[in-house]
This record gives sequence, structure tokens and C-alpha cells, in this order.
Amino acid sequence: MRVLICSHTTGYQLRAFNDAADALGIELVFATDRCHKLEDPWQDHAIAIRFHDPLASVDAIVDRARTEPIDGVIAVGDRPVVLAARAAEALHVPWHSVAGALASTDKRLSRAAIASAGLPSPPFAVIPSNFAPRPSNLGPRTSDLGYPVVLKPSGLSGSRGVIRVNDDREFVAAFERIRALLARPQIRAARAKQEDHIVVERYVDGAEFAIEGVLTAGRLQVFAIFDKPEPLDGPFFEETIYVTPSRLPASVQERVADHVDRASRALGLWHGPLHAECRIASDGTIYVLEVAARPIGGLCSRVLAFEGDASLEEVLLRHAAGDTIEGVRVQSHGAAVMMIPIPRRGLLKGVAGEEAARAVPGVTDVRIAARIGQLLEPLPEAGSYLGFIFARGATPSDAERSVKNAHIRLAFDVSRELYCLP
Repeated sequence: MRVLICSHTTGYQLRAFNDAADALGIELVFATDRCHKLEDPWQDHAIAIRFHDPLASVDAIVDRARTEPIDGVIAVGDRPVVLAARAAEALHVPWHSVAGALASTDKRLSRAAIASAGLPSPPFAVIPSNFAPRPSNLGPRTSDLGYPVVLKPSGLSGSRGVIRVNDDREFVAAFERIRALLARPQIRAARAKQEDHIVVERYVDGAEFAIEGVLTAGRLQVFAIFDKPEPLDGPFFEETIYVTPSRLPASVQERVADHVDRASRALGLWHGPLHAECRIASDGTIYVLEVAARPIGGLCSRVLAFEGDASLEEVLLRHAAGDTIEGVRVQSHGAAVMMIPIPRRGLLKGVAGEEAARAVPGVTDVRIAARIGQLLEPLPEAGSYLGFIFARGATPSDAERSVKNAHIRLAFDVSRELYCLP
């Protein structure tokens, strides 16, 4: 069996898929965004694709498939999702529809689709990023929303550019900050000719949860619901800790899964990995914030261990190759991952306390992903974390305590000498 992996470039998650494929005897074909003029620079025999040129990229994938037939598709990261859908359509292999992939990567489309499906949805408005906001001209666009509201760039992920505001003055400042982020060369290049909008929606006060699962011919199979125990009330929304199994009552978990199922169908998602985010308001109303047509990002997948010690990547590869995975179950012990937050903008000069953090009972691994000398930025501009802490325990609370205890043993030396930064 042969599975196509569409991704940005090399990284932790691709290595995890490669290890899983070796264990399963599945051959991987990588399609990564790279210069087509370079002759296999990473020696991975990947297909050179460019996300801003989907037609040529799909042609390149189809051309490879003539000699190396492809049985399934997976996208790693948000940008590859649409190209993976186009490739699956051209290859006639099951995956998410192109329309569903587009909706899952555009907050305008997803919010409209979820609201149209009759699911709970906060009032929202869509504003072009070239709008010049002033307190005097906000009324016609936001008068029906009321404060507080949350501003979200429609095409970014990972909470980048997501800002809560409480009045007109904060709205103007946040809008300009998001516009400056969208104007950065690397983001403009990634977005190519796509038009940028900012979604403004009424803030939903409540606890936040993540859902990991897979769709098989339109049927949702939930692997895990993650609690996010740290408050996410703004002004920025940096996710730090995921804990599973969820401590929500079983009846509420069933309702969460039902809402995610309905939202997935509303977007047009059909077959493949799924990662969703939702909030539960104080009155019990469940709001699906977004549904992504890809697995959980980075190293976070390691928090999930399935019975038989199978990884999430192994399960997803089996699914992509056409195997039945109805019987797979996540191990029942408590597990947690902390995405180590970036404390402030600056250059990373050193890290201390790793051994002490690893020695905390329950901690299974500490991975520092940032490099010494790397420029760090916190949210809302950030696009990465310092690293990851993993823990297991008899209960979810035990695992949560372990990652927190490990984190306080870590010390990061981040330079404040901003004059030396680019």
C-alpha cells in the first residue's frame, strides 16, 4: 500500500508518519512545498509542489502516481489540506471534498456553514483587511455584535492573530495589529493571491475543548476529547495544556461529538483525519469554533497512545490505506501534553532544568523544539512553541499536575536586547 503525505516540508510530524509507515509496511510518497529546480535536497524523493500553484502541483502528483499508484491521502498542517483534497479527487481515492477542505481552512466559510446548519454560532461579521477602522465607522459593521468580540484573520491557524477586544479603541488597535501580521512577507507569500479578511464574532465565555477523530465515508469516530484546563479568555488565546480522557460527563461528551459531527457535515468533510475545537458556555450551549481536516499538529499526537501501543500516525495510515479501524481505542490512562509557551519576544539564549523536568514523576518526555539563537515571538504573532512536555498518570488530573510541575522546573533565557533582532 502507498499513501501520499501532503505537507509543508520536513519536521517532527513527518518523521512520526515515516516511523509508523515503516512499522506497518506502508510506503509513503511525500509531496512538499519546495523548489522544483532542486534535485531532491533532503533525499526523501518527495514530489515538489507549490501551494500557490495547485493545478501544476496536482499534475505533478498525478504524474508520479502513474508509476507509483497511490491508495490514500493525508494532509499534515492546514495549508496542505486543500491541495490534498484536489489530489485525492484527481487520483480517485477517498478523502475530504475540495469544498469541505476549503471551508475548513477559511474561518469565513466555516463560520457561515456552521451557522447555516442550525448549530449554535455567535453573531459575526466579516471585514476586508484593507478596511481602515476608526471608532466613528465601526458601528455599521459591529453594532449587532456587542462587546466583547474576538477578531480572527480568516486564513491563519494556531490562534495566530486571534485577539479579544472590549471596546472601540481596542478594536482599532487589534485590527491594525492583525493587518501588520498579514503584511509580513512570509505570510503574504504563503497566502499568495488569496484575499485576506478578518472575522469578528461575539466572544463566547466558557471552557474550551479539542476533539481528535476521523471520518469514514461521512461517519465520525472520536478518538479523544481533550480538556484545556488553562483559562482561554484573552486577549490572546495561547493553548498550553491538553488533557485526556476528558473529565466532562459522558452525556456532555456525547453532545460535543454530535455537534462536531454535524459541523463536519455542514462543512462538507467526508473521509479522513479531523481535529476540532469547541467551547461550552456557562448555560451548557456548545459552540463549534472550527473543524480542521487534518490531525493534531506538531508533536502533540504523542499524547495519544492506542491499545497495543499504536500511535495516532499508525491508525491514520491504516485508515488512509483502507483498513477498518472501528475497533481501535485510546488507552484509558490519564495523559497530558503541555505546549510550552513563549514568555516574551527575544532571542533564545539558553535552557536550564531539562533533567529536573524529566525527573518529575509521571513525565514521559520533554522536547525543546526551539533552537538556541532563534527569534521567539509570543502570540498573537507567534507561529510555534518552545517545546512540549508529555506525562501520563493514573488519572487525567495526575497527568496534568505532572506537566505543570515539570514546566516550573524549566528556565528559558530569552534576550530582551531587541535592537539586535531582525
